[in-house]
Amino acid sequence: MIQFAWPWLWLLLPLPVLARILLPPLPPGNDAALRVPFAEDFAAARARGQQHSTGANWPVWLALLLWCLLIAAVTRPQWLGEPVELPVSGRDLMLAVDLSGSMEVEDFEIQGEVVNRLIATKAVASEFIERRVGDRMGLILFGQQAYLQTPLTFDRQTVRQLLLESAIGLAGKETAIGDAIGLAVKRLRDHPVDSRVLILLTDGANTAGQVSPMKAAELAAAAQLKIYTIGIGADEMLVRSLFGTRRVNPSQDLDEETLTAIAEQTGGRYFRARDTSELQQIYRLLDELEPVDDDAQFFRPTRALYPWPLGAALLLGALLLMRPLLPGVSR
Repeated sequence: MIQFAWPWLWLLLPLPVLARILLPPLPPGNDAALRVPFAEDFAAARARGQQHSTGANWPVWLALLLWCLLIAAVTRPQWLGEPVELPVSGRDLMLAVDLSGSMEVEDFEIQGEVVNRLIATKAVASEFIERRVGDRMGLILFGQQAYLQTPLTFDRQTVRQLLLESAIGLAGKETAIGDAIGLAVKRLRDHPVDSRVLILLTDGANTAGQVSPMKAAELAAAAQLKIYTIGIGADEMLVRSLFGTRRVNPSQDLDEETLTAIAEQTGGRYFRARDTSELQQIYRLLDELEPVDDDAQFFRPTRALYPWPLGAALLLGALLLMRPLLPGVSR
């Protein structure tokens, strides 16, 4: 739609008409009258002048159009685009996802299809990322080492895409939980204190890295980084072999004690996800524990339109100035 920044300037539009009505006319000239000896010739010339009087008024109408265009330009017409949502000041939320070899265990289901732990994590976490409008999101991938895959950004689509493109073993086959927490502390320490949140998802115990998980938790607590830990993996699954089918615990290496201690020390909470539905419930609960700001802000991009009427007015003005030079035009 079109709007005018200074619409009150449209009040100047009738100014030429008011000037014509209110101002006194110019005094008549003192030129000597031309006396024509033959009255019939003078009458014929007057008749020819009346025939062309209508066509001779075109400069007046052109000047009025020029005035209208100038007024349209000074009112600053603008084209308003569609409303665009602005990112609001929310939380600095970092996701740390385990890519160790144990994440390839297929003990989860999505729509009746058996999938590994990483695929289930991607499916649920990507929906969580989509809902976090207004938060700066970041992504840490860790295995034997911890890597910052995405720094904190409002671009949730990029974070989601890079999570979906992650692969098991990309960061090594072991698990460096302490290094992942330490990296999050480093990346979040310069951000507002009340908004620092880390969600750490793993299916095992710390088996690699330079920093122990509890030492990293101390650093996180000192930096006022709240950590929510999620232990992922089923309690039992059926394994077929040459000797028949047996039940095993695929999560026997999950260090729930350490994950619970990390969450408690930093003011967070530990969650246990044994299947996809529990994982979805955990992320919905995280939405409640760390709610998104509801007061979204919008702006409408504007594009100035005044050059168009101004350019047309300048062209008409040039045409009026060139009028005496035009052939066949009365001066």
